[in-house]
Amino acid sequence: MRADSTRRRTPSSRPTAIRHGRQRTSTAIASFFRAVGLALTVFLVSGVSIAAIATWDVRNDLTVVALEGDKTDAAPPNIAAIDGGVNLLLVGSDSRVGQGEAYGDETSNLNDVTMLLHISQDHSSASVISFPRDLVVSIPECPEGDGGTSDAMSAQPINVTLLYGGLPCTVLTVEKLTGLEIPFAAEVQFNGVIEMSNAVGGVPVCVASPIDDEWTNTHLPVGTHQLQGVDALQYLRSRHGVGDGGDLGRISSQQVFLSSLVRTIKSSDTLTDVTKLYGLAKAAASNMQISTSLSSPDTMVSIALALKDIPLEDIGFYAYPGSTGGSGVYSGKVQPNAADAEAMFAAIRADQPIVAEAGNTGVGAEVDPNALPPASGTTADPGSAATVLPNSITGQSAAEYTCTKGFDY
Repeated sequence: MRADSTRRRTPSSRPTAIRHGRQRTSTAIASFFRAVGLALTVFLVSGVSIAAIATWDVRNDLTVVALEGDKTDAAPPNIAAIDGGVNLLLVGSDSRVGQGEAYGDETSNLNDVTMLLHISQDHSSASVISFPRDLVVSIPECPEGDGGTSDAMSAQPINVTLLYGGLPCTVLTVEKLTGLEIPFAAEVQFNGVIEMSNAVGGVPVCVASPIDDEWTNTHLPVGTHQLQGVDALQYLRSRHGVGDGGDLGRISSQQVFLSSLVRTIKSSDTLTDVTKLYGLAKAAASNMQISTSLSSPDTMVSIALALKDIPLEDIGFYAYPGSTGGSGVYSGKVQPNAADAEAMFAAIRADQPIVAEAGNTGVGAEVDPNALPPASGTTADPGSAATVLPNSITGQSAAEYTCTKGFDY
């Protein structure tokens, strides 16, 4: 169903900050830091503040040896944290193109995962908002590859935006939905997730009840599992095996992984292991497309440095609120709870920290009963400065230990 507006917009009327492509740099040093920056993009969206410290340490530890013919100005620059806040969109594509035979021969290009990272103006907190893949949204006009624009549509699942207009269209749609300007964006495919999980040596994931998903061949008994490679990817993709068997359960299950990933990156082993850090950089560099605004290594590192002092309890993961329902062509899709979502994004636009209600982890997760109580300032103890979100908005902080709940058929 198309929107009433028939206004067309030429490509020149929209800022050109969001584009595919990677720009080459002239020195090996610059190339290396661009790769590290790409790795940070993924972990920025995962809320990994400590990755910035790791990059800073690696940069300072480098010994630059001038070879004959080398330029003497190739030393790494002195980069400070980016001024002000940051909004960065990470899109996980389900495209099988160039991903090998393991995932079949489908050629669609849908945004299977859409996450928005917000860093506060004073760099004291960070929030990651996940949008259900089947969330019904209004899609604005989007630039097309032939130089024209696509028509606006009043109601479509958000995951078709990548198919209709690539990464720029997903950015425009999320900007319209949230009222936020998003100058930075990145897209990662299946193999990127695999390589990144391998590079960190796997992520420990707690499973509270068995996961059995024939769709992704994910079968995990109760307990803690060290997930990496294909196992990590298939766990993250699983909808039928977790929570309510749908998008909303999958998001809360993914947040179990992301919180554990943050803690893994924060571990001293990762911080001091240059081999792992380089592995992260290489994995990201070969498996991502980024906006032009992220192509500079200086920009990437400066964004990362904005996260370096944010403690775990002030990094939060939240789900855009909605319920599965609808009728006709929208049957089974996620219908947005626009009022509660606006309460969340109003707080973000006002640069206020946000927290979910204590224990409100969503249908695909539960608090780990064997974990220590979360530190002060987490969702269990939000503090007076934070906006407590409506009950329809689930989530957790990176300091909270949670477990995935399998879907009980």
